[in-house]
Amino acid sequence: MKNNQFARISADHQTVIDELQQIHFMDNEVNEASTSAAAYRLLLRKACVNVQGEHGFDTKLRNYLATPDTDLKDYLNAGEPITAEVFYLVVLQLCGFLPGDDFSMDEPLAAMKEMQLPMLEAVGAWTRAQVLDAWYLLLTTHTKDGQTFLDLLTNQGYFVPFYDLSARQKPLFFNGKSQAVFDTSKLICEVVYVESSVDSDHDGNRDLLKVEIIRPADTENGLKVPALFTASPYNQDTNDEAGAKAMHKVNVPLTEKQPNNLSYKDIAYHDEKMELPDPRSINGETKYAAETFSREYSYTLNDYFLARGFAAVYSAGIGTLDSDGIQTCGNPQQTEATINVIEWLNGKRCAYTNRTDHIAITAWWCNGSVAMTGRSYLGTLATAAATTGVEGLKTIISEAAISSWYGYYREGGLMIAPDGYPGEDADVLAIETMSRMKAAADYHLHIKDYFDMQMKKMARDMERESGNYNTFWDARNYLKKVKNIKCDVLMVHGLNDWNVKPGQVEQLWQALRDVPVTKKIILHQGQHIYINAFRSIDYTDMINLWISHELYGVQNGAKELLPNVIVQDNVIPETWTVYQDWSEPSMARETYHFSEGKLDIASTGYKVVTFKDSLPFDHFKRYAEHLDQWQRDILAEEPNDLSANRLLFKTVPVDKDMIIDGRVRVHVQASSNHSFGMLSFQLVDYGEAKRFNVSPTPIPMRKIGLGYRWREDQLREFTLAKFATPFKMISKGHINLQNRENAWKVDELKPDQFYSIDVDLQPTFHRLAAGHQLGLVVYATDFGMTVRGNQDLRYSLELGNCRLDVPLR
Repeated sequence: MKNNQFARISADHQTVIDELQQIHFMDNEVNEASTSAAAYRLLLRKACVNVQGEHGFDTKLRNYLATPDTDLKDYLNAGEPITAEVFYLVVLQLCGFLPGDDFSMDEPLAAMKEMQLPMLEAVGAWTRAQVLDAWYLLLTTHTKDGQTFLDLLTNQGYFVPFYDLSARQKPLFFNGKSQAVFDTSKLICEVVYVESSVDSDHDGNRDLLKVEIIRPADTENGLKVPALFTASPYNQDTNDEAGAKAMHKVNVPLTEKQPNNLSYKDIAYHDEKMELPDPRSINGETKYAAETFSREYSYTLNDYFLARGFAAVYSAGIGTLDSDGIQTCGNPQQTEATINVIEWLNGKRCAYTNRTDHIAITAWWCNGSVAMTGRSYLGTLATAAATTGVEGLKTIISEAAISSWYGYYREGGLMIAPDGYPGEDADVLAIETMSRMKAAADYHLHIKDYFDMQMKKMARDMERESGNYNTFWDARNYLKKVKNIKCDVLMVHGLNDWNVKPGQVEQLWQALRDVPVTKKIILHQGQHIYINAFRSIDYTDMINLWISHELYGVQNGAKELLPNVIVQDNVIPETWTVYQDWSEPSMARETYHFSEGKLDIASTGYKVVTFKDSLPFDHFKRYAEHLDQWQRDILAEEPNDLSANRLLFKTVPVDKDMIIDGRVRVHVQASSNHSFGMLSFQLVDYGEAKRFNVSPTPIPMRKIGLGYRWREDQLREFTLAKFATPFKMISKGHINLQNRENAWKVDELKPDQFYSIDVDLQPTFHRLAAGHQLGLVVYATDFGMTVRGNQDLRYSLELGNCRLDVPLR
């Protein structure tokens, strides 16, 4: 195990004393202990939460080695001094590491350093002050189970006596982070209906939005808490069967597009001023909700903070079960409805206890500060909300979020499906998340006809056949309004996420460069996943530090302590590295020129090479049904059924590690034998190596407790595959040859005429290990993402004018 902690605050001795007193580890008995060993024994006694008597405590002490040949009870009874070797041999055991398996009992200090666990550097016999400093450090140190030692004690009930603290004494912060002093067995669950400022179903009434709230019982006694708001269109369930029926066919031909001379100005979306019905008349006010719920579709990160003085708020939004309106897949109305919930949380908007009585209820329990959390569509709506500058939204924690919907379903004038979902499009997602369908009477009697009409309109407006960027997609481009962002932004994204591709977060990162807010980014090696239950990084602690500052105003130095950029290494397991920036525009670039089968530093002369795009029907059918086999064969060096359908270029083996940082640009001189065509590119790491498994591995029998007798999460970590593989795709990109200038302007493509084509691949941060080769595969049909027409298309490259520009750190 390698421990990577970025949220642990170093504290001076007086702070150590003050904070240990606050959480009851430091008291008069410890302060008056006659020796450092006696003080240490008292600290250990406090940590044995579930042991009542002294005999039981002595038995526990016998479970731990103080030296390789003495247990901790005998060592302390003998009055021996506390030294670094003794203290950290015990620490390793307290943190769940096993002598012989995880470390050598003869060299505990070496093990601490190897696992990157923080230590007090002090030689000889320790003083009481040193024991206290080291104990404080231990409480903030991660265990083998991927949580701090204090969180481990929390899950055993350490903070149960703190439940009875008065509201004015809560929340309780330690090492800059809120602690679990809230009784999760008494959480209050309630439902309200926020009146929005949209009428998306045009029924003459403002859409009501169902909102589920979970808050600490302490709010009934005067405590006001911040809200973690997750806007999730999936929160009230999905229509998987209806979505499956709506999927588009992908085994259709690529077609010629009519040239145009459009500029961006011609297709730009401008905010529409729509007539809005008057608000409902309020018939009364109350402090108490009239509806509750038993179990929400929760996010375990929010669950963690429910024990620590935050409320969790969930809303599926317009078009979902028990709410009004229709689903619109990311348009301005959905953004507006999302921020309406925030406006209610900060006291600027009305909500009702139910849908009919018009009895108003305020978020009287909320301090007005809101953070938005969640992954994918959830993180997308957080980004959208942030671009409005809505008051009360202090930060977003957007994970695997879309910043422009065009880049999710399209690219370079082509229909490009999110990986794993060929045939999905904006209308399909709207249908899948229109959970009003779950209420048969409401849906069929009141909204079905209108929704069907809107889906037909959406199908026309999104121009699936053309793949062009147009007004429909411009309305769903949140990057246009990034300058309005006032809240701080923490982004998380997978470098191997081909659902919401890395370009989505990179575009937001670039757009925020000139926006005066604090921005941080974490890049991991995963796909479309959460990372809050990873063992090797203190993600939950980082979020605790971040939102304790952002929502409670704790001066914990979060903005300075947390690095700007954290990247998980793709070669060495459990390694996270800090950088100042990612994908810098000024990054130095290495240029590689194309020659037959090679990427060379030196340019070569004129030579034309070709490849085809069609396949025999049985091969086509096999690849269409087995995308994993297609992905292997399109990259494999040995001859196979796709060898004639691609061109492969490789560098010589590199003599030292190279870090590719940002967007690789491909420049080709290319032609098609028809008046239409497309090109696809994959950047590849060639070299025999054991690489990370494509998904994080659950660690058996290891669960992270989120509080005392509260919910759990499965501990996970990226592990190396059992067997070596010869290559790995790093990045990819696609373009319609008629969209050579941009995604909205269509140019004529004359058969067999060469054109200059530039494509920026998806951004990456990838270590190419010494001895490996950097490769580029050029092809046309991407069986996992593009249309699959199996047409008699042939493409040619003029190698003398082809090159690869690689940004190298």
